[in-house]
Amino acid sequence: VLQDQVFVRTREINKAGVSVVMVEQNARRCLQICNRGYVLDQGTNAYTDTGDKLLHDPKVIELYLGTLAS
Repeated sequence: VLQDQVFVRTREINKAGVSVVMVEQNARRCLQICNRGYVLDQGTNAYTDTGDKLLHDPKVIELYLGTLAS
């Protein structure tokens, strides 16, 4: 519930024209709302793209997001 509010408010702030940098454990949820995403592996940038492309990238799904719900 609180986490939902954080994501809603973050999106509202961004839509108002403010850039937001978010470090989030829930990668799937974060990629759903971000314009640009960076996936780190051992502290190094492994993948960079739009949130939507990263969310649907087979390699990112396999390594970081797990399987998609059917």
